[in-house]
Parts: sequence; C-alpha cells; structure tokens
Amino acid sequence: MGPYGAGRERRLALSDISVFSEVREAIVGTGGDPIQICMECGTCTATCPWGRLAEPSPFNIRAMMHMGRLGYEGFETEDVLYACTTCSHCAARCPRQVRIVDVVRAMRNVIGETGSIPKTLRAPVGSIKANGNPWGQERADRCLWMKDLEVPAFTPDTEYFLYVCCTSAYDGRSQAIARSVVRLLQRAGVSFGVIGVEEQCCGESLRKIGAEEDFINLAQANVALFQKKGVRKIVTTSPHTLYTLKKEYPELGGQFEVIHYTELLARLIGEGKLSFHAVPETTVIYHDPCYLGRHNGIYEQPRQLLAAVPGVNLIDFEPTAQDSLCCGGGGARIWMETKPGMRFADQKVQQAAEKGAGILATACPYCIVMLEDSARNLGYAETMPVKDISEILVQALD
Repeated sequence: MGPYGAGRERRLALSDISVFSEVREAIVGTGGDPIQICMECGTCTATCPWGRLAEPSPFNIRAMMHMGRLGYEGFETEDVLYACTTCSHCAARCPRQVRIVDVVRAMRNVIGETGSIPKTLRAPVGSIKANGNPWGQERADRCLWMKDLEVPAFTPDTEYFLYVCCTSAYDGRSQAIARSVVRLLQRAGVSFGVIGVEEQCCGESLRKIGAEEDFINLAQANVALFQKKGVRKIVTTSPHTLYTLKKEYPELGGQFEVIHYTELLARLIGEGKLSFHAVPETTVIYHDPCYLGRHNGIYEQPRQLLAAVPGVNLIDFEPTAQDSLCCGGGGARIWMETKPGMRFADQKVQQAAEKGAGILATACPYCIVMLEDSARNLGYAETMPVKDISEILVQALD
C-alpha cells in the first residue's frame, strides 16, 4: 500500500469507480477522509465565491461533497470539481471544521488515477515533468529573470535560499517581482542566494490538479536537492510555494523554515534595517491572496509594508482579510479559461476602481496575473495599475 492509502495500490479505471461505495472509498483512501464528517448544512455553498456572481454557476460545493460522500458520478466534470479555486473560504466557515480543500484534492487524485484530468490541465502537468516548470519554457531559461542583476549563489553558509516561483522566474511580467525582492533583500543586508538552473517547480500545480504521484516524485527530488545544498531557511516569492513547502513538504521529509518575503521584510523594517522615502500621494488598495491569508494567516505584514511608505494612503476592500474574495487563480484555475461574467478578479478590479484606488496591490504572482488581466479587460490598466508590494517598495528605495 502506498503512502496515501488504498487508492494508490493500483491505477484505477473509470469502470472501477463508477458507482457508490467504490467512489467513496477511493476518495477517502487518497486523503479525503474529512468528507465523512460533513453534515451537508450548506454553509460552504453560502460562502463560496462562485455564489457571489451575477451569472449562475454550475459549481456547488455542497452538491459536490454530497456526490462524493455517496459515490455518485458527476462530480468529476471540469465545471464542477475543477471549478474550485481551493480558496478555503468554505473551510474557514464550516461548523464541523471539515478540511474541504483536502477533500477536493482527494477527489482530484481519484480523477488523476483514472487518467481523466481535463485536457486544459494536461499541458502544465506535461511541462512540469519535462521542463521543471508549468509555463512550457526551457529548464535552461529559469535564471533569465536575473539578467543584469548580481544575485548571489546559495552556499551552505548562506542564511536564506530565495526560492523564486515558476511564475516569477518565467512569466515576463512577474519577473519584476523576483527582481524587486532581490533588491530589497540586498538593501537590508540579508544573507541569501539562489540555487539556479537546478531549481524546478515546487509541484503546487501538480497536487492541485490531481497528479499526486508526479507531485510526490518532484517534491522528493526538491527535498533531496535542498538538503544536498545545505538549505535550512527558505524565503518565497509566492504564497502558493510557501504553502506547499511549509505545509506539504514536511510529510515528504522536507523540514525547512519557510517564510514569505512579506514576513521577512516586515521584520527587517521593525529591526530598522529597511526604510523608505516618500512617494507621491497615492491611494493603494490591498488584495489579500488566499494562500497568504486564509491558508497561512498572513494579513498584517503586507499592510505593515505598505504603511511604511510615506505617501501611501492604504485602503481595504469590502469584505477583506479573512473574508477577502479570491482572484480566481488558485486550485490550478490559473491554467484554465474563465468566461467573462464569471471572473472573480473582475469584481475585485471594479470595486477597487469604485473606491478610488490609484494602485491595486497584492503579494502573489497568480493574483497579479488574474487581476492584471481583468484590469486590461475592464479598461483600468493605465489608470489603476496592478502591482506587487515588492514593486511599490522598490520604487521607494531610489
């Protein structure tokens, strides 16, 4: 029996799990045992962001849980199981404290075992396996984000390994995040370094998609690499990487101290190692990334960073913090198309504009991608740019 229970003993076929107990047992066996304490009260559906849209969505978390508990077919479709962004809004409000995201992951594992992953998600899976990143780019190009920067190589004497996520390493727009974080760490005198082209994806997308075996293999390879290099502390540019390394790698032998860059920078400001000059008066609205906030409880540090820049007038969304609306990019949704009228990010951008924001700030590369796309589509890209906190801070260094 494999590490994730009975569902991993052999490769499943759709005919094996077509009805009733076989489906339920497969879900429980791949890590979805919390489904058994769900009382189907509907609180999850009432809090789900899909319910905030004007246009009705076929996704209903309560119905999906019901189908999974009873072993009915139908939960596995792209517009049901793969509609979930794993934002954890439902789990945060669940009166039984059901770990709903774990259930969703387990249900996707079952689909992955059958080889029935949606076609749109097979490309990032294949790219990670072939190139070490989901962006379809060459492994050798992982360090292009460092062009013209003097980024130190990690050695056993280095305090922090800066783990730049695939989005910040390969996506042209998001490379500015990695570059900004480097400049901020250098200004504060932090001992840090990168491993370089040997780095590869943390595997976050693999696990969210349901390619569990591929995730385990990749994670174990990363753990072995990090241990070989002497890594003890890791600072990440992505909340999704933070979650994966901090909460999922330990079960695979990855015992590291992992923090997000906003945590480290907030501490450096408190120690007097980093300060900023005044910028032109600007109203900045901050969007809480799900994987920084609800999944990791980091709400204050990003706001502390923005408040440390003279000239920044910081405002919040309504609702915000624990109740913040997801951007729509989590749970592998960033690799899927969402039709107009069904995009969570559109609502965030529209509200930010109505509140008079001059900049829409966040601290997650996925959120940057989703929010910028909506800002362009809604005509706010020029008047209300979307920026990572690190980019705002760097502008206050010069």
